[in-house]
Amino acid sequence: MDEPRRGGQRRPRVVVTTTASLDGRITPSRAERLLEPGVFDRWRAAWPGDVEDLHEQRRAWIEEHHAPTVTLEGSGTFVADDIESRHAAAGSAPDEALLADHLPRRAPRWFAVVDARGRVDWTFFGDETTALLVLVCRSTPPGYLARLREVGVGYLVVGDDRVDLPLALERLGDTLGAACVVSDGGGGLNGALLRAGLVDELHVVTFPALVGGLGTPSFLDGPPLPRGGEPTRVRPLGVVIGAAGSTWARYGVDPS
Repeated sequence: MDEPRRGGQRRPRVVVTTTASLDGRITPSRAERLLEPGVFDRWRAAWPGDVEDLHEQRRAWIEEHHAPTVTLEGSGTFVADDIESRHAAAGSAPDEALLADHLPRRAPRWFAVVDARGRVDWTFFGDETTALLVLVCRSTPPGYLARLREVGVGYLVVGDDRVDLPLALERLGDTLGAACVVSDGGGGLNGALLRAGLVDELHVVTFPALVGGLGTPSFLDGPPLPRGGEPTRVRPLGVVIGAAGSTWARYGVDPS
């Protein structure tokens, strides 16, 4: 199937992947990041033994059918909601030179992170096969853009006051040649992609455990449905049941 077009341009297919408890939660609490010491260990301890096998089956299926070259994440994967950029100096003005796209290297694969506010202080810059790429906008703190240039991290300027996700996807296709993007981020990014009508497939590994808790992140958060809005309908494409009762379910999202 041809990918949907935005503004006459072909955009990459967007595949959302997630691992969630039976009640749809993707982390123990909003106050914790899975990258923090000990948090992922507690989260993983709730997985039955079949989850990692389902992960590998999912990875291999997506690779075979879509050959993605970009993994997309949101800044909330790395920093808490209330963290602000250390580069957000009062009164700082944009520098037009800094607002030009910056691609110091090319790579077969890309790890792209939406970080309009410049909140993540990077220590990982990519490896031999994968390059870090930050998606920013014209209001991103200039000091942050300067820092990315200093450490050799690429970025695309896609939007004015925030990252424009439809534009970002078009640019990932046009500039990087991406035919498929896998969104492996949190509920905020996935929810924004859903509301923008940009999700084509969902691959959800669900394990038999419950987290609960008002405000605990789920794999689709972001803006709520408007009053009178209708849920997005999906088509079941297949399900694999693991030996311990976990599942990997695939769904397709029809263009609206």
